[in-house]
Amino acid sequence: MVRSLNRFTLFAFAGLVIGIVGLLVQWAADPAKFAAAQGSFGLAFPPGILFILVAGLLSLATARWWWHAVFSVLIAFWIVGVGGISGQLTPNLVSADLGTVAGNVVMSAGLILTFVTGIVSMVTGRRARRPERVRSTT
Repeated sequence: MVRSLNRFTLFAFAGLVIGIVGLLVQWAADPAKFAAAQGSFGLAFPPGILFILVAGLLSLATARWWWHAVFSVLIAFWIVGVGGISGQLTPNLVSADLGTVAGNVVMSAGLILTFVTGIVSMVTGRRARRPERVRSTT
């Protein structure tokens, strides 16, 4: 039994798609930046796209449970949060290449949307599962 996806989950998925669009903009602006991935895939392709797709598919596959958005939240945190802390995101935000900057802004905005709405989706799903407490009138 698969439950219907709430609006917050749909926004989280939309954020993942926006994140992928941002990565595609970066790839179009500077394909050489992804040359390190060429050894793995045979093509200079942004590996983040695959990670985001896998996280989205895992979230969709577990949609019957209230915690399903955890995969999307984790990938958003990993790419934006850990990428920012480790200093790998910041150079792209101040790059001389306008396409790289625009792609990073779009990707970051989409993944921040995913992070926030994914958490709200899980909280909403958890609260919906709780049985109502019966108040005693005596």
